[in-house]
Amino acid sequence: MTERRSKVLVAKPGLDGHDRGARMVVRALEDAGLEVYYTGIRQTPEQIADAAAEHEVDVVGLSILSGAHMELVPRVMDALEKRGLESAIVFVGGIIPEVDRIALREMGVMAVFGPGSRTGDIDVAIRQAVEERRQLA
Repeated sequence: MTERRSKVLVAKPGLDGHDRGARMVVRALEDAGLEVYYTGIRQTPEQIADAAAEHEVDVVGLSILSGAHMELVPRVMDALEKRGLESAIVFVGGIIPEVDRIALREMGVMAVFGPGSRTGDIDVAIRQAVEERRQLA
């Protein structure tokens, strides 16, 4: 019996329209064998949570370059919880100060990846988090 591929949703919450990095991550994760969905730019937390529920994803990746990460991430996580997706693994990418990285991890974000992060490191982190989550289930 083969284990199903992990499903990842990559989303751009808020008004940020710069998605080159998000698209690069999507492509790299697809090339690594993950099943990846991309919502496109300017998504509301509710739209992101709806897409995560629709595709039954394991992981939600948020790309935020606008500086609104401390407002948007909690709203996305709340929207996920309201849809019964509190077990979804959340990671964040963007230009995020260390103090905010700590706060994001404390609120349940798996990892924060900044500019220059290697896509291979993102893949490994996702796979490890999904495996740990599956072992706990």
